[in-house]
Amino acid sequence: MHMIHRFSTRLLARALAAGAFMASSAVLATGNYTADHPAVEPFVEEMRLEYGFDPQHVRNLLAEAEHKDAIIQAISRPAERVRPWHEYRKIFITDKRIADGVTFWNRHADILDRAEEVYGVEPEVILAIIGVETAYGANKGSWRVIDALTTLGFDYAPRADFFRRQLKSFLVLTREQQVDPLKLTGSYAGAMGYPQFIPSSYQAYAVDFDGDGLRDIWDNPADAIGSAANYFAEHNWRHGETVAVQASVSGDRYAEGFTLDRGLEAKISVGELKALGWKPQQELDDDLQVMAFEFDAGEHKEYWLGLNNLHVITRYNRSVMYAMVVHQLADLIREARDQ
Repeated sequence: MHMIHRFSTRLLARALAAGAFMASSAVLATGNYTADHPAVEPFVEEMRLEYGFDPQHVRNLLAEAEHKDAIIQAISRPAERVRPWHEYRKIFITDKRIADGVTFWNRHADILDRAEEVYGVEPEVILAIIGVETAYGANKGSWRVIDALTTLGFDYAPRADFFRRQLKSFLVLTREQQVDPLKLTGSYAGAMGYPQFIPSSYQAYAVDFDGDGLRDIWDNPADAIGSAANYFAEHNWRHGETVAVQASVSGDRYAEGFTLDRGLEAKISVGELKALGWKPQQELDDDLQVMAFEFDAGEHKEYWLGLNNLHVITRYNRSVMYAMVVHQLADLIREARDQ
């Protein structure tokens, strides 16, 4: 896997000498996203008007970007949509991932403790996010970010507007951090570093947690840990609160309580659920608003209530299965380390 270089004056000078940031047409290379593509010139003009980018510099960068059919195929079939819960869970919750989480915790305990103190987010939660996203940095993604965002922003109609905004944010952040936008790699969706931040999340939530003047989520575990914790804090994570509670159901009306068919923001009160045949396995106030959902566990169904903190995890990835995997992995890492 291509490793991202540390941001340094020396490397920047080398990149500048090589012409990585030159706006000259001399560096124009063959590629899929030349002026012949109908989305290129409007994007170039938007970057000029909104962020003051030199138009030829943007054209040169886009001409280096390559369309990747595999990226569109990958985003069209995410694991959360094509696998049932019992299969999806096995991908991420393994003995190795739990053990590696404990190892990462022991290696960075001081940083994780400070992140908990500053942001109020438990270490195991941060570890579970980094563990699910990149196996603690072992797999940060090998797609060039510019290829991913240009392919999706210009040639993936269902979410083109979103990914064009991400491409804008990416070009701005690489200018601010003075790194070569043609070198950074990440996921097929353009997510980057240990915590797999998309560019807009990087701009909003990445922090310089070790005070070296850089926000390096690619190679600096301290910044990655602090940035993930800051993300959760900014989305209203509540330290020490229950994340999810399993339930049993009875009668013929329990399905009326499901909330996911109404979207991740939909909630229902515990009291209403009880009236529909739900019985939480933990005492909860009747007026508490929760998510209520069913998972395919293979030979049986599982019923769960998601509280505030589960909803916060869905802000990181808009999937309840993802959120539950993070929650359960966090608990297992904590249990393993406490043994």
